[in-house]
Amino acid sequence: MIRSIFFALAVLFAVAAPADAATRIKDLGAFQSVRPNQLIGYGIVVGLAGTGDDNLEYATQGMNGVAARFGLTLPPGVNPALKNAAAVMITAELPAFARPGQRLDITVSALGRARSLRGGTLILTPLRGADNQIYAMAQGNLAVGGLGVSAQDGSQVSVNVPSAGRIPGGATVERAVDTGFATAPTLTFNLAEADFTTAQRVADAINRQLGPVARATDAVSIAIEAAPGAEIRTQLMSRIENISVEPGDAPARVIVNARTGTVVINGAVRISPAAVSHGRLTVAVQENPTVVQPAPFSRGQTAVEPNSDIEVEEQRSPMFDFAPGASLSEIVRAVNAIGAAPSDLVAILEALKQAGALRAELVVL
Repeated sequence: MIRSIFFALAVLFAVAAPADAATRIKDLGAFQSVRPNQLIGYGIVVGLAGTGDDNLEYATQGMNGVAARFGLTLPPGVNPALKNAAAVMITAELPAFARPGQRLDITVSALGRARSLRGGTLILTPLRGADNQIYAMAQGNLAVGGLGVSAQDGSQVSVNVPSAGRIPGGATVERAVDTGFATAPTLTFNLAEADFTTAQRVADAINRQLGPVARATDAVSIAIEAAPGAEIRTQLMSRIENISVEPGDAPARVIVNARTGTVVINGAVRISPAAVSHGRLTVAVQENPTVVQPAPFSRGQTAVEPNSDIEVEEQRSPMFDFAPGASLSEIVRAVNAIGAAPSDLVAILEALKQAGALRAELVVL
């Protein structure tokens, strides 16, 4: 089993190791300001089958506000029974370039003591952005995948999470976000991962295709000169996204998850000359007490005589050495030779790092 795991890792990295595999620029990052925006709102879900908030104060205030829209005013000191209603938070993601009239999927989550939102209907609710402006309006019937049932003795059964649900296409966009896409002085492409080599190669690839219009300003951003106008820039960005680039080599890194014993080693890892011996010492203690009976009519007492068996077993593993600049395949082959488990590999790598022989960043999760 252990050998098959390391063999699979070796095959995986043997396939993924080549750094000369060309990648489209669109797969390395995204253009600045071309991103989604988060929306949030507070609303009321009605039509529940007795699983609502039951006179929770802010749910009552919300329900009074809903009733006031239609000219209904409750007498002072009278609060509506809200077992059939619940206060909820609504979240949604507004995609880049979303236009008024487009539909958005929304997630509705109970805010108070509501046990289930199953069968509920969200009342018309505004969704606001980080600037507190309204960008969408939400309303509709909830689709809840969870189920909750409770009895009078306090026992209850829940399947998934019945206090949250979704409304596909439950919000309508009312305002578009101004991204400055058509009027910004330059277009900026941001890499998903900071790398000076990759940033410079992206700028060079763009310049080879479009002329001297791009420059890498740091390890993430590439500034691109572009004429103003949405149509011109759309065509330009389409061409840039499909240019192929050879990304820079990833830094040598070993990722260790100490909780699960998972170890991931990328192909850039190298080992300096080192010798490793790794073994296990097992101590087993077994108690076999013996009962001693006194002779007849001796007025003696029954006694228990302890009898312990101690067994010490040391697993003998041969020492192996790494040649200068040992690669990933050589590391896997050497570890397989001694039959080390993932937990043993973690100990070996940590020891190599402490000895200064592991030329890689060791990240322990």
